[in-house]
Amino acid sequence: MKTIKRYALLLAALLSLSTNAQAQVLRNADFEAIGRISPNGMVRDAAAHSLGSFDPDGTIKDKSGAVRGRIQRLEIFDTDGTRIGYINTDGTVRTGESNLLGNISISDGKVTDAQHNVLGFARGIRVDWIACYFFFDFFNTGAAR
Repeated sequence: MKTIKRYALLLAALLSLSTNAQAQVLRNADFEAIGRISPNGMVRDAAAHSLGSFDPDGTIKDKSGAVRGRIQRLEIFDTDGTRIGYINTDGTVRTGESNLLGNISISDGKVTDAQHNVLGFARGIRVDWIACYFFFDFFNTGAAR
């Protein structure tokens, strides 16, 4: 019986590590880890506290589960359905009125503002999720521009 419990604990630990290993790291301009976004859309800070999520249907939720917005075909909407931004296929991020907010490099994940200042890095994460994190403060990160 003790052997089965040990194997169950070991299996649970390995599954936990494999889930965390798949999460992609968000980094600030100094390349310090500031959070993670898992492939299933869970957003966490550097201490692994939940900040919110991206649901499969495009709904963006904060840490309390409240709907904050929606993503649809690289367009970002607030809760009223107003388009507040969009991402071009080259990684350019713009407001709903087409004003330049910044850029997400498709090749290396570098995130820059409109003045080309580095905001951070987010490699291997969907560009619409990166834009929501760095440019549209859905997760109370203080990263909004």
